[in-house]
Amino acid sequence: MLPLELLAPARTLEIGIAAIDCGADAVYIAGPAFGARQAAGNSVEDIAKLCAYAHRFGARIFVTLNTILYEEELAEARKLIGALTAAGADGLIVQDLAVPQLTGPDSPLRLHASTQCAIRTPEKARRYEAMGFSRLVLERELSLAEVRAIREAVSCELEFFVHGALCVCYSGQCYLSEALTGRSANRGACAQACRSRYDLVDADGKVLVRNKALLSLKDYNLLQRVGELAEAGVCSFKIEGRLKGLTYVKNTVRAYSEALDELVRRFPDRYRRAAFGHVSGGFLPDLAKTFNRGYTELFFDGARSRGWSSMDAPTSLGEPVGRVRSVSPGRPGAAGPGGRIELKDLPAGIRLRNGDGFAFSAPDGEVVGFRGDVCDGAVIRGDIPAGIRPGTPLYRNSDSAFEKAVEAGRCVREISVQMDVTISSKSISINARSEDGRGIQLEKAVSGEPARDRERLVALVRGQLGKRAGHYTFTVAHIDATAQPIPLMPASFLNALRRETADALDALPVRAIPLGGATPGRTLRFPEAATYKDNIANSLAREYYAGHGSASQEAAYELTHRPGAELMRTRYCLRYELGMCPVHQGAPDPGPLFLLNNGCRLPLRFDCRACEMAVLSPEGSIRE
Repeated sequence: MLPLELLAPARTLEIGIAAIDCGADAVYIAGPAFGARQAAGNSVEDIAKLCAYAHRFGARIFVTLNTILYEEELAEARKLIGALTAAGADGLIVQDLAVPQLTGPDSPLRLHASTQCAIRTPEKARRYEAMGFSRLVLERELSLAEVRAIREAVSCELEFFVHGALCVCYSGQCYLSEALTGRSANRGACAQACRSRYDLVDADGKVLVRNKALLSLKDYNLLQRVGELAEAGVCSFKIEGRLKGLTYVKNTVRAYSEALDELVRRFPDRYRRAAFGHVSGGFLPDLAKTFNRGYTELFFDGARSRGWSSMDAPTSLGEPVGRVRSVSPGRPGAAGPGGRIELKDLPAGIRLRNGDGFAFSAPDGEVVGFRGDVCDGAVIRGDIPAGIRPGTPLYRNSDSAFEKAVEAGRCVREISVQMDVTISSKSISINARSEDGRGIQLEKAVSGEPARDRERLVALVRGQLGKRAGHYTFTVAHIDATAQPIPLMPASFLNALRRETADALDALPVRAIPLGGATPGRTLRFPEAATYKDNIANSLAREYYAGHGSASQEAAYELTHRPGAELMRTRYCLRYELGMCPVHQGAPDPGPLFLLNNGCRLPLRFDCRACEMAVLSPEGSIRE
């Protein structure tokens, strides 16, 4: 039976706990250093608290240690690994091959090969399995057929992104931010140059497309495809978003948790959830209501299509709410406090509310946001920014009612416990079994006078013991009350007994569902020549490559700024997206194309045999 793990992001301890409450089976979070999102670091103390909370439900905490490491950082990384082990972390998400050596073969920490390892072929998957990684985090750009091929090639766990932002290029091999700004994505400092605006120009300098975010993709959404991924052998379903806020994480986790629960209900002999506990309360999830750039399934079906990009709005616009019919300025010369917008073509079912947030694309392409202080039907009043015109499409990027519902709708996660109760003339005994397999027996002496109404007492016992206590939901499965006589027991005594049962269960470790371990055993050979794309930045990684067949090891791009380097490679093709592909669309060959930004010209290379596009090192630089 395949355990299905919903893996949620957490920027903070608070968000991590909320993700567990909403149904996540695991959380990935950054420690104080070496995570691929510098702005999402957390103290070891907070990670220890999150581990303790997650382990109540058999859920797991994986810490991102997925930057490349410089030589002078190896000692600090080793110290951090020791601290995370002591904190109770279950595993590390790793890019640099120094980390397995710093961790050691006897470490209890599982090692997951990060998406930064750019695993997209069976050959590379076999290599990382042979290194001893227990899980491979696959590239987001893969098709379902390619996932199946990797599943057939390896026996370790497979993890796949199902929701959130998409890097336009193969992960771990993007050097655009480093080349343009000196901020390395492989060091956790990505400047998101792919979300910047560019002109597309030809060899003569003619502008073919002006001021568009030409490399910006829509966000991933595979909510309706999780069953196919499970059937293909994926066990971990990953939500992107370690920089996202609380509402985003709660909403996406709830939506995908419900989808996985439904899959388990349909195929109970095939799947189970990877952690314990049922979720109650909360809110109705709606993926249209939280941050997204529009949704895509990208290359999941193995077919190229147009409409992958979010070039007109590289940030979240939100849901469309119609077009502007008229704008009234709030004061002479500008639309300001007291301004008024009237909409037309308001979609059916959309109700605007006071405090909603709105956005539109200004004539210069920038996304402008504002809040509606008073919303009445199709009329919005508030501090209306200048630049909005009749006919402008308007979007709602913050639904105040939904935000309040998510904030107020606290999800409660509880482990089910079945009780068998035996009442004798002088005692009550409990045999309790939790859904994860823990079992306890308690017996309490009872000195009360005999009960006059046996049925009423039995009903009282069933009702008082069959309630919640701590993070447990108790159900009385059977009561044996055949003894003569049976003692009267007050509700306070039974409530205390239920709480004592919960405390006794807490004293036992949860029997977490075992996950797949490392499955080394294959012959491990690296390519004869390691290139800058292997991201070798320290002596331990270099020695590892040398010891497994690489006669030469080129240093990471961050250390060399290799001239003429390919800064990114992607399945997203601008020529195809714009209807200019001479191979698949029969368009005239436009010749050499370049991205132009602030005086920096980036050549594009089109590898039509692989149906991939590459962005090359700039001609000229915007770095000082």
